[in-house]
Amino acid sequence: MNTNTNTFFEKELELNDKSVAMEMVVVEGESYYKISNHDQMRPFFMSIVSDSNHWLFISSNGGLTAGRKNAEFALFPYYTDDKITEFADITGSKTIFQIHVDIQTHIWEPFSERFNDKYSVSRNLYKNNYGNKIIFEEILHDFNISYRYHWNSSDEFGFIKKSEIINHSDLDYSITLLDGIQNIMPQGVSCDLQTTTSNLVDAYKRNEIIEESGLGIFALSAIIVDKAEPSEALKANVAWSLGIEKPTYLLSSLQLPAFRKMQKLQPETDVKGEKGAYFVSTDLFLEKNTTKSWKIIANVNQNQSQVIQLSESIINDKLLDNKLIADVELGNQNLIALNATADGLQFTADKRKDTRHFSNVLFNIMRGGIFDNNYQVEKSDFVNYIFKANNIVFENNSRFFNSLPETFDYLNLQQLIASTNDADIIRLGTEYLPLKFSRRHGDPSRPWNKFSINTRSEIDGSKILDYQGNWRDIFQNWEALAYAY
Repeated sequence: MNTNTNTFFEKELELNDKSVAMEMVVVEGESYYKISNHDQMRPFFMSIVSDSNHWLFISSNGGLTAGRKNAEFALFPYYTDDKITEFADITGSKTIFQIHVDIQTHIWEPFSERFNDKYSVSRNLYKNNYGNKIIFEEILHDFNISYRYHWNSSDEFGFIKKSEIINHSDLDYSITLLDGIQNIMPQGVSCDLQTTTSNLVDAYKRNEIIEESGLGIFALSAIIVDKAEPSEALKANVAWSLGIEKPTYLLSSLQLPAFRKMQKLQPETDVKGEKGAYFVSTDLFLEKNTTKSWKIIANVNQNQSQVIQLSESIINDKLLDNKLIADVELGNQNLIALNATADGLQFTADKRKDTRHFSNVLFNIMRGGIFDNNYQVEKSDFVNYIFKANNIVFENNSRFFNSLPETFDYLNLQQLIASTNDADIIRLGTEYLPLKFSRRHGDPSRPWNKFSINTRSEIDGSKILDYQGNWRDIFQNWEALAYAY
């Protein structure tokens, strides 16, 4: 990770200086806003955006919830923001290091209050200009070591947690690490079920691992229903890792206390009735002025064939890490392109105002939506809309729908429907809004508002044009964007 005038390990930092400050830095060629000593502030809540159907809400103390499409496809439990902040120690990222120096072993647990009275640490938070990447960093001044983890998203692979440990000192260290994510949800648990009867949900959980690939599978032993009928759980959430050779895998958080006490870990391959977790553990020899990095990747709603295909890719695809990095960058470029459509890119001498403008436009289009492909409408989407709106009108006008070209622009559509002289077609066609990216109307700070990010069909994976919210939401947010668009 490179910076221009700023370095992650700032030697000039006074160890007793815990003042909060913000500055712009460059991380791996991308601009980030850095909040130094963010742990001196009260925890605050953030939304990490995506060009696809990911949703991720995270507290500045590391507690988070995340998933895809809506709260029914959660990777971590979808709770209100106060609980997300309170559950930071048991949900999301968790890392523990055993640092072996001479004959002593020191336990370091970044971002936790455990053992911190023994060390001098600094904590910093980084969020990129586009709002889709975040980095947590802790510097252990006693040993001149830094640890940081990134949250990124990939349309193909899901959520990526990239971890790095950096030795800034002139000494070599032997380190045993335990790193992972905890409180992973199984597929098939509704938000209401988790909120009201989480203890029952725990009883149905089964966490397994494919040992050859290290792919963790988090599913229910059966669908939770109160009926005397068989109900198999045929989908699962998954987690896997890259960058660590032959680690010890854990599928729960049960052995974390043992690791803190420097006891030997026992590999876990099949855990029932416990909250899911995915941990990797190994020994590292971290030479002076070197870095070691690795990744943990997780996704939701995977069927059996997808699980098998992913497991085989982990074993056989030598370019898998490159594909992962490329897909993250593709998502970055897609997000920029979506915002550029509504004039969200601004280049002035004031970079902070440019970022603020990008953010304002982004959250406006995430509520109001944008037109797809320069107002081009696909026949299949329009016909499907009419069919769902009024199947009688659809059947009575089959000849008109068959005559439509495969693609046409929105203005041409208005002319075509006006020529039908059919009041129902004119009404429904005029109400048709081929919008996309109108993705969110609610979050854990406003849980009474429900959201659903509908980007692709669950049946065939085809694109869906869809907007969330009501007409007031759309036009209220579009007032400021109409001229720019």
